[in-house]
Amino acid sequence: MQFPRLHIVHLPTPLEPLDRLSAALKGPRIWIKRDDCTGLATGGNKARKLEFLMADAIQRGADTIITSGATQSNHARQTAAFAARLGMKCKLVLEERVKPGDIGFRNNGNALLDRLVGAETLFVPAGTETSPLMSEIAQDCSANGGTPYVVPVGGSNPVGTMGYVHAARELNAQAAELKLNIDEIVLASGSAGTQAGLLVGFRACDLSAPVLGVSVGKSKDVLGRIVLNLAQQTAEFAGVDMVIALGDVLVSSEFVGQGYGLPTSQAIEAIDLTARHEGILLDPVYTGKAMAGLIHRIRHGIYKPGQNIVFWHTGGVAGLFAYADEFSRPRQAGSVRASHALN
Repeated sequence: MQFPRLHIVHLPTPLEPLDRLSAALKGPRIWIKRDDCTGLATGGNKARKLEFLMADAIQRGADTIITSGATQSNHARQTAAFAARLGMKCKLVLEERVKPGDIGFRNNGNALLDRLVGAETLFVPAGTETSPLMSEIAQDCSANGGTPYVVPVGGSNPVGTMGYVHAARELNAQAAELKLNIDEIVLASGSAGTQAGLLVGFRACDLSAPVLGVSVGKSKDVLGRIVLNLAQQTAEFAGVDMVIALGDVLVSSEFVGQGYGLPTSQAIEAIDLTARHEGILLDPVYTGKAMAGLIHRIRHGIYKPGQNIVFWHTGGVAGLFAYADEFSRPRQAGSVRASHALN
C-alpha cells in the first residue's frame, strides 16, 4: 500500500561502527544509526515522521501546522523547520516542564531555532493539557480563513509512525550490504512512534533483532502499553497482517532519573564518553539517557563479546546548548554506574 510522502529528509542515514567507544567499554561492537543527520535545523528522528505527516497536511490543503511539546522539544523544532521549508505557518504550544520561567532556557537550544525558522510559540505551564489548546488554536485559524493541520506530540500516530516502518527496511538493507548480524537495537523512547514503527517494520522484513526502548520519562508499564497500542494501530493502518503482543515490546525505565528533561549523572557520563571517544554529540534529555542504558547493559554483562548492538541516534543535539550548566559543574572522576537491577 502506498502512502503520501515527501522526500526531503537526507536518507539513508549512515550506519557506522563506534570502534573506540566499543574498545573503551570492553563489550560488544557498537554501531550507530545516525538519524541526527536527517537535515533540517540540526536533524533528528521526527523528520522521518514528518515526511508522511506533512504530505498528509498538503493533501488536506493545510497552510498552518500546529503541534506541541516541551520547551526544548526536538519534535517542535523539526516540525517548524519542515513547515518553513514548505512555506507554511507553524504554531507551537510549548509546555514548561523544566525550568519554568527561565528566560535562558526559553531562548536557547531548540527554542532559539524555533524562532529562527519563523514559528509562533506559546509557552504554557507544566501539566497543561495541550491537545484541547491545539484544537482551540486550530479553530481560531479556521475562523480567520486558514486551513490548520494538527500534528500530535512527537508526530506519533499511525501516519507519522510509517516513517520508522520504512526506516526499519533501510537498516535491514544496510545490514545486509555489510553482512552484519544485528543482535539488538537500543534507542530513546518517549512518544513511542520510533520504537513502534521499528517494531512493525522489522517484523515485516523478518529481522528478528529485539528493539529496546529506553524510556525518557514514562514508567516501563505505561510506555510499554503505549508502544504496543501504536504498533498495533500502525500495522493495521499499513495493511500488514501481524500479531504484536505486549511481550514483543522491550522497555527499560530505570534511566529516567527524576523525570523527563532532567539530566542524570549516567546520561552526562554517556554524553562525555561518546563525545570524547567518537566526536559524536548526544543530548541529556533523550539520547544521553538511552546511551546510559546501553552502557549499563554492557557493564553488567548483558551482551557477549562479538555481538553487534545498534544504537539508534534520534537527534537532539540542539538541546545541549540549553543545558550548558550541566557540563560546567565539577563531576566525580571515573565511571558512573547504575546502582539497581535492570527494569
